[in-house]
Amino acid sequence: MGLTMIAFVGSVFSPYYAWARRSPAVDPDNFCCLNVALYSRHARRWSMTERGRRLCQRDATRFALGPSQLHWDGQALLVQVNEVCAPLPQRIRGHIRLEPQALFDFSTPLDAAGRHRWGPLAPSARIEVALDAPAQRWSGQAYMDSNEGDEPVERAFARWDWSRSRMADGSTAVLYDMQYPDRSQRLLALRFRPDGSVLPFDAPARHALPATAWRVQRGMRSEGAVQVREQLEDTPFYQRALLDSQLLGGRVCSFHESLDIPRLVSPVVRAMLPFRMPRRS
Repeated sequence: MGLTMIAFVGSVFSPYYAWARRSPAVDPDNFCCLNVALYSRHARRWSMTERGRRLCQRDATRFALGPSQLHWDGQALLVQVNEVCAPLPQRIRGHIRLEPQALFDFSTPLDAAGRHRWGPLAPSARIEVALDAPAQRWSGQAYMDSNEGDEPVERAFARWDWSRSRMADGSTAVLYDMQYPDRSQRLLALRFRPDGSVLPFDAPARHALPATAWRVQRGMRSEGAVQVREQLEDTPFYQRALLDSQLLGGRVCSFHESLDIPRLVSPVVRAMLPFRMPRRS
């Protein structure tokens, strides 16, 4: 079982936000959403309803998006989910609690101009899931990070592969393989340890992986052979999978994502997205 949640302000994937940016004055708070993807043997759910400013409120500890909300209580992130999937109107409703093992004050620029930044808030955390729809209760290991940008993602990047791996000593290894529009590349290879330290490491060679059904190209750096354990998402511009790979001398299960930005910004893909990403304003 697994769960991915992404809270957006100025959603990077939003076709509505992209179309609105044609105007010189656009408010990112008018394009918020909570993306929820549930991966279960018995039920899979995916929702990404965008909401306008009128339906959203946020401050230092709380972010409300329509009937859903995220709240930091000083010890854990509490998420109340009440979303409807699209195009099939299945519901995702319940409560999630994520308690960090340690909080990290780490952020690094992803581009030369420093307009895009990333950093894990909690590289290692405990998650407790209690859903009414679909009905399930489970707990496990989790991860939480943050991305922010001062410009549209397509201005800085062409594509990237990103992965995180839980190591045997409790640390989390992250690989961020980025390609820019001029075809130059950059690699981040960082290990976040339970004691709060952040250490770079020498990344192994890149292994090309089979393209997805939507022909998204992807790769993973590993000290040995890489196998796709489970394909979680496959879209025209994005894929998410669990990989079996080898890193820092051990076999690991890596959570892996690839994003093809020219595909994301193509008019055909943006015209398709409202069927999966409805908007309520």
